[in-house]
Amino acid sequence: MKRRDFIAGLGGLSTLALTGQGVSAQEAWPSRNITMVVPFPAGGQADIAARPVASYMQKVLGKPVIIDNRSGAGGSLGNATVARAQPDGHTLLMTLSSLAVLPESDRIYDRPVAYEVDQLQPVARVLADPTLFAVPASAPWKTIQEFVADAKARPGAISYGSSGPFGTLHVSMEMFAIAAGIKLLHVPYRGATPAISDLLGGQIQALASAPGTLKQHVDAGTLRVLANFGGERLAAFPNLPTFKELGYSDVEFYIWAGLFAPKGMPAPVVTKLRETMKQAMSDPEVTKTFEAAGNMPAYQDSEEFAAFVAKDSARLVAVARKIGKV
Repeated sequence: MKRRDFIAGLGGLSTLALTGQGVSAQEAWPSRNITMVVPFPAGGQADIAARPVASYMQKVLGKPVIIDNRSGAGGSLGNATVARAQPDGHTLLMTLSSLAVLPESDRIYDRPVAYEVDQLQPVARVLADPTLFAVPASAPWKTIQEFVADAKARPGAISYGSSGPFGTLHVSMEMFAIAAGIKLLHVPYRGATPAISDLLGGQIQALASAPGTLKQHVDAGTLRVLANFGGERLAAFPNLPTFKELGYSDVEFYIWAGLFAPKGMPAPVVTKLRETMKQAMSDPEVTKTFEAAGNMPAYQDSEEFAAFVAKDSARLVAVARKIGKV
């Protein structure tokens, strides 16, 4: 077995290892375990999107679908792992809207580019939620206006967490900070889950994250949300104003999650994978799981999703370039 095939399996037990027979592109897919790389820790938005889908795929396809939380570099490590994997359908990626921003950040700071977006092909969008601005329930700010006034009085003193430089949580917070004319202290983490843990513990004072990662803490009374980055109010948070309502017309950010695969998969594998994702996203148990977490399913098939990614990425790359100048 070639080393690159072993790496592409990402630890999955392969039929090749059991039988010694080669696996050709013409064989029925899947011929062995599928690894779904999530480039963030468990409990974050990408992980929330991945697990119900992986569970459904496993039942339908008859092979284990293993979640590999390969976090690091704001998501770049996991994204790059799949971009370099064999395009045989056995290594997939559930990632977030920072997909295009991370390579751009490498270029901004003259670093080697870990991967390019065109090394991956969109399969299906799963979620597309606006981020919410959260603070500890014990924080003094009850409104965004109060937060902005304090931040202007104490430049750089209020800290916020993110999933890493130029990740979704960083870009959304800096989008707001630039629009509000304030300076905040950025504290990067390996994902939303450890950032929320420190927000609850008081080590940081603010965070922008997806509804599904915040809702349980808001319901428990340990976090308070002050604003919604979306264009409209959310059914799960009907009393929460949008930044647009608060006068920040350019502050709009969605943390979408979608399934990707290495570019170049055989057409029959692409077709079967798309069909499986369409079935998964219409399954009542899958949608119920998302809704219970405060996430509304936002399915798009590959072509529509590809167009969405291109449009959203162009907007976010422009924001990243502004951040690079700050």
